[in-house]
Formats: sequence, structure tokens, C-alpha cells
Amino acid sequence: MEVYRISHKTYSKALSSSGASNPWNLDREFVIYTGSTRSLSTLELVVHRNSIMKLPDYEVMIISIADEEDLYEQVPIKKLPKNWRSFESYYKLQLIGSEWYREQRSLLLRVPSAVISKEYNYIVNTIHPLFTEKVSLVRNEDYFFDARLFV
Repeated sequence: MEVYRISHKTYSKALSSSGASNPWNLDREFVIYTGSTRSLSTLELVVHRNSIMKLPDYEVMIISIADEEDLYEQVPIKKLPKNWRSFESYYKLQLIGSEWYREQRSLLLRVPSAVISKEYNYIVNTIHPLFTEKVSLVRNEDYFFDARLFV
């Protein structure tokens, strides 16, 4: 399976994580956020930055993950708080992801997108024992926003 990550060129040459907290992880948990499509990754970036702005020197990272069902766990929407898309639920989502990370239950956590219904993001656990064997950076592509978005 291929997943996608948009990153500044400075950080796009290797599969690494800053360990900064985000919606599905707490601080000092080293995960990589990826989207199931380039377009979903773009919308997630826009939402995370709270704006559409030109991003010079960004690339799309195409990441290959072994297509094996036992490598991922899915978070069912019915197990999330009713208002899981809101900022108020952020910490609850972090706790769900943090438990998965600490317990090393799987290499990937498949989570529903808060931006696009019925689409998914994949959180990659970089300290999982299978990370180096099952995950690889295939290539990088130039990234751009269509100029019509800025009119």
C-alpha cells in the first residue's frame, strides 16, 4: 500500500518524526502522519495550518507499507467521542493513539479523517519492531497548490 505525507524538503528525505504531540499522539511519541491519498494529505495540511498558503520547498513523500492486514489496527468511529472532530476531543484522541503507541499493538493505526468523511489517515509507529522492515520511502514529488486557490 502507498500512503502520502507532505513535508518541507529539509525533512522529506528520510522517514523520521519530531515526536511533537498531534491529534493522535502525545509529546515524545515518534509517529509519522500519512494520508491515504495526496488530496487528503493536502486538506489535512490546510486544516492543520488553519489556512491555504503557498508552501515553497515542500514535497510529497510517497511511502510504501507492506500490504499485510496484521500490520494495522483501525479505530472505529463508534468508539470515538460523539464530538471527536472538535478541538475539545483532541486530548481523548491523543490518549487513544498514545495507548496504541505504548503497547506497540501494530505498526499502523488507521484513523478516520476529521476533514473528509469515509477517508482515512495512517499513523506510523516509527519505534515498532517492524518499522524498518515494512516501511520505506519510495520517492518524493514536487508539491504545489493550484494558483486558483489564492484568488
